[in-house]
Amino acid sequence: MSIAEQSAPSDTADTATRVISHWIDGAERASQSGRRAAVYNPATGEVQAQVAIADEQEIAEAIASAQQGFAVWSSLSIAKRQTVMFAFREILNARKQELAEIITSEHGKVVSDAMGEIMRGQEVVELATGFPHLIKGDFSENASTGIDVYSIKQPLGVVGIISPFNFPVMVPLWFIPIAIAAGNSVILKPSEKDPSAALWLARAWKDAGLPDGVFTVLQGDKLAVDGLLESPVVQSISFVGSTPIAQYIYETASRNGKRVQALGGAKNHMLVLPDADLDLVADQAVNAGFGAAGERCMSISVVLAVEPVADVLIEKITDRISRLRIGNGVGADGVEPDMGPLITDVHRKKVASYVDIAEADGAKIVVDGRNCRVEGHEDGFFFGPTLIDDIPLSSRAYSEEIFGPVLSIVRVASYEDGLELINSGEFGNGTAIFTNDGGAARRFQHEVEVGMIGINVPIPVPVAYHSFGGWKKSLFGDAKAYGAHGFDFFTREKAVTSRWLDPATHGGINLGFPQND
Repeated sequence: MSIAEQSAPSDTADTATRVISHWIDGAERASQSGRRAAVYNPATGEVQAQVAIADEQEIAEAIASAQQGFAVWSSLSIAKRQTVMFAFREILNARKQELAEIITSEHGKVVSDAMGEIMRGQEVVELATGFPHLIKGDFSENASTGIDVYSIKQPLGVVGIISPFNFPVMVPLWFIPIAIAAGNSVILKPSEKDPSAALWLARAWKDAGLPDGVFTVLQGDKLAVDGLLESPVVQSISFVGSTPIAQYIYETASRNGKRVQALGGAKNHMLVLPDADLDLVADQAVNAGFGAAGERCMSISVVLAVEPVADVLIEKITDRISRLRIGNGVGADGVEPDMGPLITDVHRKKVASYVDIAEADGAKIVVDGRNCRVEGHEDGFFFGPTLIDDIPLSSRAYSEEIFGPVLSIVRVASYEDGLELINSGEFGNGTAIFTNDGGAARRFQHEVEVGMIGINVPIPVPVAYHSFGGWKKSLFGDAKAYGAHGFDFFTREKAVTSRWLDPATHGGINLGFPQND
């Protein structure tokens, strides 16, 4: 998504009466800006609400509130902060079904997939409940005669989080629990395409006992983004989205003296060696290529098939595609589909354009999802699973991130050829190898230039106590998300050198440079 797309208010501001507001000072705050954007039901194509788009005054109010919240929250004891973290964990667990349904209503992914998103986010919440151990400092007694040296970790202050549409809960939860546990106050700028989940999180934090102002939801577009990037009050920015915007976020925030973790786009490859279990490969390629309608930065976009397995693999994947159920993510008559719609019609057309490009470049469209229609939901933003063979490496459909249910097969002659294709790409987010050869897998994890690697695992999203992030143009900044990186990012360290003199042995005057003894 481009910055221009983010900044354009909807022309349909009066077609729906429900307005999704900000959350400031511990309560919903109706917007007075007069700017709104449409929020669609992707399964029906209907505008179901409008979301407020903040103006300069509302941005300033949100930042001021967060600054006041930080003063209160950072002064509370670790014990009191931990109580709130545990309470939030329990609320999230108890009410996750209603949150999943909110995600589905605005994003379109099936409810079980939305539930999975929540549970992966909850892993980070659970990690954050143990934060006292993770933010404690170190102590060195008698580092020099009569002198102790120790370190303390303190919060940054007000921090900004800018999250994407594809994971309206999981991605914010990569950052929010750690930032809050460490003593910061958080301003979340969610995607204007599916903004309601952010308000749900705000209410849950309120119910957990979080003081007002510590968690703020600022609905908005590029104006809100730039307000966070340029504010001298905001100390850090965490972002997940496309590479062009990640680079813009990184450059702008860094120029304004902020810490930045900006996670960008991907073009993830799966390398399949001839000894792999091809039924397992086919299952996992379908799961990783078409889950959430391909709107995942960790989706598998390209299968690198080391010959002679490509034809057999295409047959197996095609068979599995034929059995996928596509429909409204909420399901009907107790039956949930396998795949829901894309989030907007604009995005559906963009995904279709890449298939057009591949076809024009000479690729073979084995399974074509461009004309997918769902009975009773003819105006929904559906796009069927698409399988492409013989795609030229020069095609933009091969090299660029599509972010839809489009899976390409590329035939390679050897492990080395496949590895070279992965390493020559501009992205380095996730990758996978499927093989029964332990030596090949071990060599792959050492040689591949990618930040997250799966061995017979197609979507290698690390568990919460490790960290998430790629290499190359998939990550800008020095810190990955959550895990040890997360706690380091949201705290800053002071080193204290301390001496308490014995009154009977005063050291006297010495103008020489201090030395250890």
